[in-house]
Amino acid sequence: MRNLEAVRYKQRLDNLFERLDKLFSKDSDFSGEIELQSHWARYLCILVSGFLETSVQAIYSQYAREKATPYVANYVTRKLKRFTNPKMEDILTLSGMFSKEWRDHLENATEGELKAAVDSIVANRNQIAHGVDVGISFVTIRGYYQSAVKVVDVIEKTCA
Repeated sequence: MRNLEAVRYKQRLDNLFERLDKLFSKDSDFSGEIELQSHWARYLCILVSGFLETSVQAIYSQYAREKATPYVANYVTRKLKRFTNPKMEDILTLSGMFSKEWRDHLENATEGELKAAVDSIVANRNQIAHGVDVGISFVTIRGYYQSAVKVVDVIEKTCA
């Protein structure tokens, strides 16, 4: 990952996951605190959704700044600010606006587990935001996060 904004966000999340791994380790006083882990999982779900949203915006904005005139780059960056809570189909549609080949590549690269993870992140995030009790675990959100990182990597490599 090269985009500075995406890298910073990822580092924050990596550090938080690492700290929580220690907090909930077998040697910790909090190892059996399932409810506490569940609260953290919901919070992490919101952060992971934000990571995905921010990274997609930042990567495509950077591409526009590097390849287009300043006027076009400003337009793209402003339009991307409205790109929120992206399910995989939304990301594919955005990618296709840049290039049909990019969309096809991204769709093939994210088929299956990665697509399901992105869609689950957003669905859970929306339910959490509306006060619905979701059954997401700390282990599950960690897996979803790893999938989201892979999706962001594919997007960034496609734009290179």
